[in-house]
Amino acid sequence: MTETLKTYPLPSKSTDVLDFLQTRRSNLAKVMAEPGPKEEVLNALLEIAARVPDHRKLAPWRFVVFQGKARADFGQHIAAAFMRDNPEAPLDRTVFEGQRLMRAPLVVAVISSPVECPRGTPKWEQQLSAGAACFNLCLAAQAFGFGAQWLTEWYAYDAGVNRALGLNDSEQLAGYIYIGTPELPSTERARPDVESKVTHWRS
Repeated sequence: MTETLKTYPLPSKSTDVLDFLQTRRSNLAKVMAEPGPKEEVLNALLEIAARVPDHRKLAPWRFVVFQGKARADFGQHIAAAFMRDNPEAPLDRTVFEGQRLMRAPLVVAVISSPVECPRGTPKWEQQLSAGAACFNLCLAAQAFGFGAQWLTEWYAYDAGVNRALGLNDSEQLAGYIYIGTPELPSTERARPDVESKVTHWRS
């Protein structure tokens, strides 16, 4: 029996979507507060995050969600890693490092998890799909009226922290996505001169 796939209408111009994309701006995690997304919205965010280009439908990424006490509990691993590498650091700095995930009510770790593919989908393409999932998650959060910031910072590259997060040897942390209610509006930043980044190929 052949499965009938859902079809969608052809693309049409949406001024609202264009305005949203043309003014998109990250919201700083340090100025986020409660409330964060409830379960129904969180599930929708993750569904949208997974709706990305994905060569050969490998789904080469996964998500780890931090809410409530889990943020502080995982922060203990971040603090321990910091103390390991900075034994002379003052206590207040170690406390600060352990509270990294407390900056927003919801934090989602997006993990690049490459899949061995008999047809040889390059690892690089799979990593790009994980990056797209990060950005889709940010866009979805902002479309729901929340602030979002994609961060890595030093602990995203720390082997001990990544072990605590459950990464295996083939995986990498694509980013921590901080989501919450911004207490301050975002301001624009300098943007690249797109014209200088574009070349039109001609034979």
